[in-house]
Amino acid sequence: MHVHLIAIGGSAMHNMALALHEKGFRVTGSDDEINEPSKSRLKQAGILPPAIGWFPEKIVEGIDAVILGMHAREDNPELIRARELGLKIYSYPEYIYEATRDKTRVVIGGSHGKTTITAMILHVLNYHRKDADFMVGAQLEGFNTMVRLTKEAPIAIIEGDEYLASPIDRRPKFHLYKPNIAILSGIAWDHINVFPTFDMYVDQFRMFVDLIEPGGSLIYCVEDAVLKDVAEKAGMANGIEKIPYSVPAHRIENGTTILKTETGDIPLLVFGRHNLMNLNGARLVCLKLGLSDQQFYEAIQSFKGAAKRLELVYKNEHFAFYKDFAHSPSKLKATTQAVKQQFAGRYIIACMELHTFSSLNETFLAEYKGAMNDADEAIVYFNPHTIAHKKLKPITEQQVFDFFARTDLRVFTDSGKLQDYLKSKSLKDNVLLMMSSGNFDGIDFKDLSSHLHFN
Repeated sequence: MHVHLIAIGGSAMHNMALALHEKGFRVTGSDDEINEPSKSRLKQAGILPPAIGWFPEKIVEGIDAVILGMHAREDNPELIRARELGLKIYSYPEYIYEATRDKTRVVIGGSHGKTTITAMILHVLNYHRKDADFMVGAQLEGFNTMVRLTKEAPIAIIEGDEYLASPIDRRPKFHLYKPNIAILSGIAWDHINVFPTFDMYVDQFRMFVDLIEPGGSLIYCVEDAVLKDVAEKAGMANGIEKIPYSVPAHRIENGTTILKTETGDIPLLVFGRHNLMNLNGARLVCLKLGLSDQQFYEAIQSFKGAAKRLELVYKNEHFAFYKDFAHSPSKLKATTQAVKQQFAGRYIIACMELHTFSSLNETFLAEYKGAMNDADEAIVYFNPHTIAHKKLKPITEQQVFDFFARTDLRVFTDSGKLQDYLKSKSLKDNVLLMMSSGNFDGIDFKDLSSHLHFN
């Protein structure tokens, strides 16, 4: 089986390439940019393209499948050649579905928490040695790749993103997976460049629910009012079972969150209201997959979290430093609240980067009003060059200040000056939370932590 990946260097695409290589397929690919860690991982597997760029001569008759990544454009010369030859062209999610169509598919969707719920389910299955294929949006501890596709595994755990499938397929990715078991964590407007109104965005979730296989299950967070409305109004024509969930009973004791269950107290390594809701949703999925509550609780105690999801950078008795993927208003609020509740009595410094298309859009900025009000100190960083690169209308520091509606907000546009400010502070009995889908233009968080003052 020969598979060629156009835009092989992306985070998801290079993991797909590694998974297919591991499956025994012949894997080739191209890209006009391949950065780390993709480059080293592809090289180690022996499937790194010998040269950077697009090479239509690579596209020949006999290729069984061409997988098209979002990074490629519609006029990509390799895509044009593949179409001329009549080769089978898949978007990334289309190929995931084709590879798992005979399995029980669990699809995890929602505006926030997808990766964490997926990671929790996989952690529990792996703990109990339950065989599963998967696709997840972050590198997980204990897993070599973010994608696994086999002939043998009877189930597939798929993180279902609502962004577009490919440059030539404008459907949201999660519409292509047709779940047997679906879980939705919540609905909060995102991807304004694709869904310019909130109603258009919510419609994608209504359509997703209608795509659940007959006799399947919808597990949903009942505490999200918009999602609750979508789930409750969804038709029952296909005999879909609806299972709501919310925050489980718990307490916080000496900085540790403890679940209160029928089988006793369960201490956790993760914390925060959203993480607890994610955990409860993951538990219900695992029950549907044949595991017991006792098995779930036994395994979940050792779950440390997915990469960049409230990930601990450094901690001692006087100071804690976390990084998080949060970037949308709802995610900022939830993450900041979680840290505030977990570290009662500590001074919380929340710092976020405006990095995504939506967050840098002047129209969408108004959604951030009050998003970091739970922090004792709030900082916003953005790079004007990023805005220019995305071809967006420039925004000013004053606009950011006004939209966040916090009189003591600090705004930085220089990454070096932001670091200098943090290094200049006494951070004893503080918690520093840095949130972004980027990296604050190259900040090395481990290195930064070594230069902070907290004693």
